[in-house]
Amino acid sequence: MQKEFINQLSTLLSSPKKCVIFPHKNPDGDALGSTLALRHFLQKKGHDCQVISPNEYPKFLAWMPGQENILCFNKEEMMCRKHIEEADLFFTLDFNALGRIAPIDQWIEKADTTVVMIDHHEAPQDYATLMYSDPSLGSTCEMVYNVLTALDAKGITQDIATCIYTGIMTDSGSFRFSSTTAKTHRVVAHLLDSGIDHSKIHQHIYDSYRFERLQLLGLGLKNLSRVEKLQAVYMHLSQAELDACDFQKGDTEGFVNYGLSLEGVKLAVIMVENKQEEIIKMSFRSKGDFDVNTFARKHFNGGGHVNAAGGMSTLSLTETKEKLHQIILQYSPNLQ
Repeated sequence: MQKEFINQLSTLLSSPKKCVIFPHKNPDGDALGSTLALRHFLQKKGHDCQVISPNEYPKFLAWMPGQENILCFNKEEMMCRKHIEEADLFFTLDFNALGRIAPIDQWIEKADTTVVMIDHHEAPQDYATLMYSDPSLGSTCEMVYNVLTALDAKGITQDIATCIYTGIMTDSGSFRFSSTTAKTHRVVAHLLDSGIDHSKIHQHIYDSYRFERLQLLGLGLKNLSRVEKLQAVYMHLSQAELDACDFQKGDTEGFVNYGLSLEGVKLAVIMVENKQEEIIKMSFRSKGDFDVNTFARKHFNGGGHVNAAGGMSTLSLTETKEKLHQIILQYSPNLQ
């Protein structure tokens, strides 16, 4: 971590500030974990902090310490705008393009307010006053840990540790992804020493599914297709299938990894229809050196990491499946 970043951030926080902390739209465990951990820390240091999410987060994250204080912009716009207008500092966590928090981005761009970015995704946009970007790290929560311990070596409370552990665990695929390092495990050891109940955290995230969610997974697996003679698979879910299983936000989280669990598969994709937004949401996962960040950016208006990325299509679900299939065939030398 850059020493200059910590020095400048420490200066910004040398007097009490009104802070607003933003996760990306459809926040996951890393986004919520990092924002809530930062809020707990700053509140403890005498700052006035508010987390504002662009929209709701999944119910399996609704147990996290401090989540009850989060404001959702799509439901409480006037109150959110008041906090934004009165803020001295903005923190943007787990995203590096303001479009990820639309329509909040327009209010940030209008405001003459210092912006601090902490994020681990590739190719950050140049919108922040102060930026800590490190795509080599597996989660923004690990980056927040670095920041908080640099500001106060003894500042990790049990609530902060719980939030950080949640983000590291979820973004590392329960510590199985290649971005998990020895340093990651040393961070986790410190979090465990802080008194967290890691088994309970895992149960909250992975053992609290609804019956309908498993039915939806069954439909997704039924729709799984393999690209002939290539190490690639994809699955899809239509709006009708989502509706039949009473779809709730976060229900398809992790589905794409089932395709990647097949022996020999290097690329897995899931396409989920969203009739309301008139798009097909896409998630890409890969093994080894197949770069889904570049793949998603080039073909599906997305991006992320080398082995995990997101994207979208404005074509119909049928047309998107055909487009994806034909594009995958172009990468046959890398997927054999």
